[in-house]
Amino acid sequence: MANSWQNGPYQGGPYQPGYGGPLPPSGPGWAGPPVLVAHGSLSRRFIAYLLDILFIFGFSCLLWLAISLLGVITFGVGWALYAILPASGILYSAITVGGPRQSTLGMRMMGLRAVRATTGGPIDWITAGVHALLFYVALSTFLLWVLDIGIGVLRADRRMGHDLVLDLAVVREA
Repeated sequence: MANSWQNGPYQGGPYQPGYGGPLPPSGPGWAGPPVLVAHGSLSRRFIAYLLDILFIFGFSCLLWLAISLLGVITFGVGWALYAILPASGILYSAITVGGPRQSTLGMRMMGLRAVRATTGGPIDWITAGVHALLFYVALSTFLLWVLDIGIGVLRADRRMGHDLVLDLAVVREA
């Protein structure tokens, strides 16, 4: 991966500054040159996740209060919404990572954001929710969790297994 776009400034083809080669291809389906994905940091992601656990707890408490109040107002019908309470972590990630800032509150505090690995573009809320779901599935199964972390440790860009499945990258803010 010496000339990979993941190891720093892009070093191949006509995109290298001062190359003077032909113009890059354009047209339908061409997303432009690969986006620079800075080396990720698993330690920053871990600390961001620990912070997010606190924020998810607070979000779950607020959601619980809102559902309780709605249940009283609707004479018990609204209490059926307690079924979404276990998915509050996925909702939190879908809302925050799928939003305009592309990061959870913990990721913002650690200077991280999630982007599409190939284009560097934003992530929609459905992809953000699936990303969180894959993370929690891996976290709930010890072998998948070890495999997920192992992939992140072995890769130079520190993308974990669930990042690779959805073509996402968690990068540092510029």
